[in-house]
Amino acid sequence: MAKRGTSDLSVGDMAARAGVAVSTLHYYESEGLIESWRTSANHRRYDRRELRRVAIIRMAQTLGIPLAEVRGVLDQLPRDRPVRAQDWAEASEVWADALDERIELMQRLRGTLDYCIGCGCLSLEKCPLYNSDDKLGKNGPGARRWTGKSNERDKAP
Repeated sequence: MAKRGTSDLSVGDMAARAGVAVSTLHYYESEGLIESWRTSANHRRYDRRELRRVAIIRMAQTLGIPLAEVRGVLDQLPRDRPVRAQDWAEASEVWADALDERIELMQRLRGTLDYCIGCGCLSLEKCPLYNSDDKLGKNGPGARRWTGKSNERDKAP
């Protein structure tokens, strides 16, 4: 990482620009997600390129991606040169399937949640989530009609 350049930021400036608390930057750094360097006066400085890493971390957290997975992706990115589009594409490829699955789950939830809220469970025969005698419970915990395999998501006859 380039150090002592004109594009470096103090910890306060970095936090303000990234929209996070200073303590959040310290935590990310302790977790190995971002890096800083120290001046001769022992002031912490960040290369401006770390802003992109913080943005990726924040977006991933918003989507529920654990920091360990975020670290795995960020560890694939070069530190000794600017990150190219190809670097990002290769590193983020591991998230593609997981994000597609989350999008599908959110769409499924959106499609049935309106029905559930308006329904009030007055008609179990028409309920897309009805699980007669908890037959789907043997397949695992949770709302199987939303989170289960595709054959569990289909309304049983």
